[in-house]
Amino acid sequence: MRNQFLKLTVAAILLATVIFQPTVAAAGSEQLDELILQLRDADPEEAMRLSREIELEWQKSGSASADLLLKRGRDAMERGETDAALGHFTALVDHAPGFAEGWHMRAGAYFHMGLIGPALGDLEKTLALNPQHYQAILGLASLFEMIERSEEAYDAYLQVKAIHPHHPDVTEALERLEPLARGQEL
Repeated sequence: MRNQFLKLTVAAILLATVIFQPTVAAAGSEQLDELILQLRDADPEEAMRLSREIELEWQKSGSASADLLLKRGRDAMERGETDAALGHFTALVDHAPGFAEGWHMRAGAYFHMGLIGPALGDLEKTLALNPQHYQAILGLASLFEMIERSEEAYDAYLQVKAIHPHHPDVTEALERLEPLARGQEL
């Protein structure tokens, strides 16, 4: 039952990524869309610069109070105060439910607390709001790998690679998981 739920969740997320991708341009900033396009064709050094720029754009909520909650949550995470961070991130998603980065950060807090189901749910919400959020897809891949769902993890890492071909964690993960996800030749 649990395996079927995970497969359905991955399928829904992958489907949402494909379905919602054209609408992201209308909902997101043109600058962010352009940065994502550049990221796909960038050399490794340029990709690192672009990814920092993209991630800074993701942190912009358009609301001073949401930005403050995001900062407080991040600061609490850096201090190792996961409970406090979770409180800030929960307040953030309550205040700004359309802000993908709030959901993404709360997923990270849940993950650090060992709460895989809530982390997965928040990653799903992040990707519904921003299907090109390669860090959320990477988080999803890591979760699937952790619960030994190699095929789903491999597919998620492939999605990250399609958006951010030079992401430092992806190539190694794909090489590690390929025999488990795709089988080995005899």
